[in-house]
Amino acid sequence: MRLPAIIGDHMVLQQKSKVKFWGWADPAEEIKIKSSWDTTTYKVKANSGGRWMLMINTPSAGGPHSISFKGWNDPIVVNDVLIGEVWVCSGQSNMEWSGNQRLPQSLEEAPKATNTSIRFFYIPKATSETPQDDVKAKWVVCSPEEMKKFSAIGYFFGKKINEVMKYPMGLINSNWGGTPAETWTSSEVVMADPVLKGAAAQLKPADWWPTATALAYNAMIYPILNYDIAGVLWYQGESNVGTNATYEAIFTKMISSWRKGWGKEFPFYFVQIAPYNYGNDNIDGALLREQQTRASTFPKTGMVVVSDLVDTVTDIHPRKKVEVAQRLANIALVETYGQTGIVWRSPSFKSMSIEKDKIRVSFNNAENGLVTKGSSPTSFYIAGSDGKYVPALAKIDKNGTVLVWNKDIKEPQNVRFGFTNTDMPNLFSKEGLPVDLFRTDGKTSN
Repeated sequence: MRLPAIIGDHMVLQQKSKVKFWGWADPAEEIKIKSSWDTTTYKVKANSGGRWMLMINTPSAGGPHSISFKGWNDPIVVNDVLIGEVWVCSGQSNMEWSGNQRLPQSLEEAPKATNTSIRFFYIPKATSETPQDDVKAKWVVCSPEEMKKFSAIGYFFGKKINEVMKYPMGLINSNWGGTPAETWTSSEVVMADPVLKGAAAQLKPADWWPTATALAYNAMIYPILNYDIAGVLWYQGESNVGTNATYEAIFTKMISSWRKGWGKEFPFYFVQIAPYNYGNDNIDGALLREQQTRASTFPKTGMVVVSDLVDTVTDIHPRKKVEVAQRLANIALVETYGQTGIVWRSPSFKSMSIEKDKIRVSFNNAENGLVTKGSSPTSFYIAGSDGKYVPALAKIDKNGTVLVWNKDIKEPQNVRFGFTNTDMPNLFSKEGLPVDLFRTDGKTSN
């Protein structure tokens, strides 16, 4: 008899849930399972293929507990098991980056990062043409050394939820810098959609990471689908900038397929990619961010805008990870854990009206008004009937609206805000959340 790697010492099981235990044994071998939080002895027989699985109810957050698995031979005892909240942290390099990449915030935090109520499961980079049963990893207790290896965003998210809710946190790291969304999506999903199949074919092969459909999903997500989770954190998109037109579709179908695989409509909270100079005369980065904004209307998702957390648009890896993690944690605290008094939604475009030579823009999620950091609002552009955009002046006006104009355009038609690859606007809600980019014209080019 053996267990998958994710069922082991120091693991965190999802609280108040019906969790799956599974593994392998001889055909017809009976497995007896007993946990320290329950008086029941559960029994299950391996099938003719040597596989077994059963479900057990978990209590409220707490621990440590132990679990015994007894087959025909000596029992396997799993010790130091906590019951709490389990989150998967996935995506590409901005989710992956840690103290190993010399992130100042991680290195500063590391000496203080001894916390036995936070546990890490770091799935190593691997690819497979077919879905895999297991991974080569183990649960570890959060320590200064382990924290430095782990996703900075994942750790700081877990730390905040642990501090506020007092729940033990199990954080599963499954990410790979440079990867497009397609490689995190099952082949069945992509190949069933001609448009997505065509977009996947446009992705260029890379030397250091997979780009082909499902390679990371098969090896780094599929093996843990039986392990119950609270939700997923996601930071990815930079590698899909060149195929931005299909990102909302691939992303939302990926989310749906993960939920189907886990058998659970869990929350999926993600980060909009940051401003960056992609080196071309285009707005592909802005178009990708727009696709992410559209995806944020998908059920049980939430998106954080990070256009203000960038030191330079020449670095695709912004160093401010604590702030990103705290914004993700705020979504979870409100939407998953029912906390009140926290505002997490960035202002977004609501409507516009043309008032002579000006355009008035109204916003969602700006009930308490808007503010600028520094001068008058930046990153507004305005166009007349010719559709050519020029920089615009703007001012915050009554009821939290913004007036936009350019003295050379007497009959304005449309507005764009933050809609370049590198814009870092200075317009925020009163709560300090950056306004999301938008455009009112529906065009897809400069």
